[in-house]
Amino acid sequence: MSALLRALGTPRRREILRLVWARERTAGELHRAFGDVTFGAVSQHLRVLSEAGLVTCRSAGRQRFYRARRDELGPLAAWLESMWDSALARLALEAELEAARRGPRPRRRARKTQRTRRTTRP
Repeated sequence: MSALLRALGTPRRREILRLVWARERTAGELHRAFGDVTFGAVSQHLRVLSEAGLVTCRSAGRQRFYRARRDELGPLAAWLESMWDSALARLALEAELEAARRGPRPRRRARKTQRTRRTTRP
């Protein structure tokens, strides 16, 4: 179960799963769906999804085809479908993907405050 939760823990993997939900797609198609991700990164995400049992892979020549294992997911399948149908969930996914593209926010540097010395004058 922890592999399943880890696999669904990132917005990019949830989006890949959504893309292969309705029909089988090649790794290249999935890569092209994300303009800002390397092929290697997509491949790693697919491996995690496969190890969690969320997708199956078949080879045909040099291509690999991925498809969601909808029947094996049971109640989780209905939850995923309802999440993808929701416009609010779609907006949240887009925001998460945008945040992932930007990376972590840089830390703000502490402001140097200039201390004034009080001098007493006679």
